[in-house]
Amino acid sequence: MAASAQHASKFTRYLHSETGPKTVHFWAPVLKWCLVIAGFNDLQRPVEKISGTQQVALFATGAIWTRWAGFVIKPRNFLLASVNFFLGGVAGYQIYRLADYRVKAGDSPAQVFNYIVSGSSDTPEPATNTEPTTK
Repeated sequence: MAASAQHASKFTRYLHSETGPKTVHFWAPVLKWCLVIAGFNDLQRPVEKISGTQQVALFATGAIWTRWAGFVIKPRNFLLASVNFFLGGVAGYQIYRLADYRVKAGDSPAQVFNYIVSGSSDTPEPATNTEPTTK
């Protein structure tokens, strides 16, 4: 009986803590896991359909907020730090996939960087004639 009362008190303390399930500090990271799950699903998507700028933004968000949530802000929110760590990891892997795809296509490192950051390579697209011809 004493053991169950001790567990109940730990649960009650967690329930009412600053990062417990009654706060936004719990539910925001829980919902942010949807981004990580979507990133895992995008691993099956063809690499040419992946947005480099989106992946860079997700990687930066994951890296910055992992540090802040785990080490800087008080109270430390390890749930938020863990979701951001995985978010950055998935986005980093997608950036690797994009870079590897472009290198295998024959792009230089500068072209790969330009493709990831701006979505276009240095090589111009074939021009199409949109002007009507008159005779």
